[in-house]
Amino acid sequence: MREAFENHLKSLEKDLVEMSEMVISAIEKSVDALKNGDVEHAKIIKKDDYYINKKRWDIEEKCINLIATQQPVAVHLRELIAILNIITDLERMGDYAEGIAKIVLKINGDPLIKPLIDIPRMQEISIEMIRESLIAFSARDEQAARLVNAKDDSVDELYHQVTRELISIMIENPRTITQCTHLMWASHNLERIADRVTNICERIIFLVTGEMVENIKN
Repeated sequence: MREAFENHLKSLEKDLVEMSEMVISAIEKSVDALKNGDVEHAKIIKKDDYYINKKRWDIEEKCINLIATQQPVAVHLRELIAILNIITDLERMGDYAEGIAKIVLKINGDPLIKPLIDIPRMQEISIEMIRESLIAFSARDEQAARLVNAKDDSVDELYHQVTRELISIMIENPRTITQCTHLMWASHNLERIADRVTNICERIIFLVTGEMVENIKN
């Protein structure tokens, strides 16, 4: 029975990685659509959020069934609870990607006030964090989780830089206020994605140590 349970856990981890790649794809595509003013692509991203949500519910149902039928011991129960929490954070990241797609629809193909530099960089770091956090989870690597968490500071710095720059542009030219506001929302969504990864890192540390921590410091 233990071997069968371990196989179920491995299958769940595979599902988790698949969901994370769906979310990463949505983030990449949404920022690409923002850079290129691609309204049609944004509509597809918005529609495809359904599949991320469905994946989350499928994984959750599997976890609940395992808890109900297998009565896992404490360490395995922590693993299942960790997965339930991680898929919640991943689903919210998908919502943030969808939010960026909605911003593309609001901008509606208008030329951007400036080329996007820092927002794509925020996207790159956030995606690195997602992938590395899932690797840390699979390896049950507390230190790796802490290192991933530290990257959130870089995303925060870029977010503040974007905000300062857009405020300066609005002050100089009030006609840009609407689009600048939309771009601020987009950068905020990326900042929130990175914050969600820090939740995953906290959950990994709990899984490994049994201790729930907040505001992780290396």
